[in-house]
Amino acid sequence: MNRLRVWTTAAVVAIAAVGTASASLAAPNPFAAPSSLPYQAPPFDRITDADYQPAIEAGIAESLAEVAGIRDNPAPPSFDNTIVALERQGQMLSRAQLAFGQVTQANTNPTLQKAQSALAPRLAAYGDAIYLDPKLFARVKALHDRLPALKLGAEQAMLVQEYYKRFVRAGAQLSPADQTRLRDLNKRLSSLGVEFRQKLLAATKAGALEVDDPAKLAGLSPGEIEAAARDAKDRGLAGKYVLALQNTTAQPAIQSLTDRATREALFERSWTRAETGDANDTRATIAALIQARGEKAKLLGFDTWADYSLDEQMAKTAKTARAFMNALDAPTAAAQKREAADIQAAIDADHPKPGDGFTLKPWDWALYAEKVRKARYDLDESQTKPYLEIWNVLENGVFYAAHEMYGLTFKRRTDIPTYHPDIRVYEAFDADGKPLGLAYFDYWKRDNKSGGAWMNSFVRQSRLFGTRPVISNTANFTKPAPGQPALITFEDVRTMFHEFGHGLHGLFASQTYPSLSGTAVARDFVEFPSQFNEHWALEPRVLAHYARHYQTGAPMPQALVDKIKRADTFNQGFSFGELLAAAQLDMEWHSRPAGAPEPDVDAFEGKALAATGLDVADIPPRYRSSYFAHIWGSGYSAGYYAYIWTDMLQQNVYDWFETHGGMTRANGQRLRDRVLSKGHTEDYGVMFRAMVGHDPEVGPLLVKRGLGGR
Repeated sequence: MNRLRVWTTAAVVAIAAVGTASASLAAPNPFAAPSSLPYQAPPFDRITDADYQPAIEAGIAESLAEVAGIRDNPAPPSFDNTIVALERQGQMLSRAQLAFGQVTQANTNPTLQKAQSALAPRLAAYGDAIYLDPKLFARVKALHDRLPALKLGAEQAMLVQEYYKRFVRAGAQLSPADQTRLRDLNKRLSSLGVEFRQKLLAATKAGALEVDDPAKLAGLSPGEIEAAARDAKDRGLAGKYVLALQNTTAQPAIQSLTDRATREALFERSWTRAETGDANDTRATIAALIQARGEKAKLLGFDTWADYSLDEQMAKTAKTARAFMNALDAPTAAAQKREAADIQAAIDADHPKPGDGFTLKPWDWALYAEKVRKARYDLDESQTKPYLEIWNVLENGVFYAAHEMYGLTFKRRTDIPTYHPDIRVYEAFDADGKPLGLAYFDYWKRDNKSGGAWMNSFVRQSRLFGTRPVISNTANFTKPAPGQPALITFEDVRTMFHEFGHGLHGLFASQTYPSLSGTAVARDFVEFPSQFNEHWALEPRVLAHYARHYQTGAPMPQALVDKIKRADTFNQGFSFGELLAAAQLDMEWHSRPAGAPEPDVDAFEGKALAATGLDVADIPPRYRSSYFAHIWGSGYSAGYYAYIWTDMLQQNVYDWFETHGGMTRANGQRLRDRVLSKGHTEDYGVMFRAMVGHDPEVGPLLVKRGLGGR
């Protein structure tokens, strides 16, 4: 899935938004002053690869000087001279880091990767210089200790609590000796994270399957074969074909390839991409990461990294998250068993001659599941794609749903520079016509782009600075060959709605302080708005508005729409099972006791997956340890369960919608007022109950997934 990445370094979580020019960086550097573009969007027409590192280094120096002024202020600590001052500092660093974070994931190169490696330990040390400063912590603690007497507003009080937690979780209460060790661990962890991401990017590119004979690509469409030839040519392999790897274990082409040897070869390239024994092998990096995380957790007073990570999530404890997932294993395994029997029957029917058949393997599942789906629901994905042209889906589907729910309108901007020519930019306007923010859309896969899909911010909303949000949605859809229509799958459509759900969470932010703004919420809450927004992809009036034939403009036939809806819970044992297995694998990795011997990555993975009781032989986890970027190179360590937890939350909310009139402006406004505009200004449980009137219930999730329930 990999649908959201908040690509921030722990060191810059508290950095504020946009402010005045810095005297510590030469004026020609585009980050030296706030952007003059609309919404202070990054001036990518002036930014070069060489600008990021000096801007970030100068930003660190500027920020530390500002923090020193806050720390050494002779006046007694107050909310304004300490907490608000911390929110205001670090403005140039934020400008540079937010742009750098997106570009290094979406359009990297050796220069940017070198800068990443150099900056990672410096940023870690920078964060420690702030959060391990005893005088600064004393000022924050003094305010926290007398919080009721300060008589602050709700958002102000939450900000004080948030800063206090950050300092404590960063080690402010440790002894000097332990803080010294923690600084070393933080530098090591930041460097290992960059090392993992860079190795995985290289491994994924190198893992692409090269094919000599087009006959081996039977089953793919002419456009897909042409795209494979183009990819080969781009790699200097003229006359061949290349099937590039997606970030997940399962590869989309396996659903169509009829040559079993090609399917198996593609699966094996995916499964072993980062276990090659060469410079791109990630296993040693993983072993080092898990050891360092365990040691850090122990230093901070936690038995495991999972306990440390879950301490600030909605679930609160690792025990709660594990119990939640464990309860889903049995119904999912039962569904897997039923589906595997159906698929094996389809294989046997396809190979009736004695000795001609074979036993189901992971590389067979998608192809034969599609056959079962066609037989059961008469649904052929190739029938739907002509009605799903990507920019029409965006403008007349994703945007239309936002208009119907919230009254938003959108206008394309061609005057905003971008970091790649494939990107489109739109300006969003509120229901009253007032400007709301900017949204960038970078949809096409590139070899220098990290896998998956995510939402990022270039500028965070903040009333303190008068800034409105500038957000981006990034994906890895297959770009059509020149002259071919940009047709996508319905799963791609879901991804577009999902990521724009994150976008709405960012665009609707209405906070004073950037640290609490928009998507700055817990991992097991942030995926809830995005998964909820997926529902509108199949909402009848939304689907009718965007699902139109790219040549004729004719609407998708109702019979085909009905087939899509009937098949909506098909193959959930597979799709939910691979997600659940990955989440269980993540939690098992991060539940290792601190000080446990360095693991054998393959052996640990095998034992952890076997313990779930899921069918991991035929349905491997969505991510294997060696290419699980969420947990090793992003912020989802002990947090991948969040995709399932938030699926529970959003289905509760969708059920509320269904019983209260569905997609209406009134219901949309309620969701905006009680969740999407709140940021991290309230307790998540309070926010959720204000929306639906009760605590989260797992039953609606099981029903949605076709796994039982109420």
